[in-house]
Amino acid sequence: MASYLVSLISLVVTLITILLILNALISFTPLEPWHPVRRFLNQLAEPIVRPFRNILPPTGMIDFTPMIALIVVQIVGQILIALVRSAFR
Repeated sequence: MASYLVSLISLVVTLITILLILNALISFTPLEPWHPVRRFLNQLAEPIVRPFRNILPPTGMIDFTPMIALIVVQIVGQILIALVRSAFR
C-alpha cells in the first residue's frame, strides 16, 4: 500500500513540476496570451502559483513565483512521501 501511495505522490509532484516548467518556458515565447496552449497551461498552473504571487512582491520583469512554487511542491512531496513511509512501517 505504501509503495502505491509513494508512487502516486511522486507522479503528482512530477506532473506539477513539468506543468510549472512548461508554463514558465512558454511565457518566454512570442505566443499571445489568448493562444489556446498558453491559456490552458495558465489555467492549470495559476492556482498553484497564485498564493505565492500574493505573498511575494513583484520584482521587476522576472517572476520568481514559479520557481518558489516548484521548490515548495518538491519539499511538500518529499514530506508526504516520508510521512507515508513512516505510517506504513
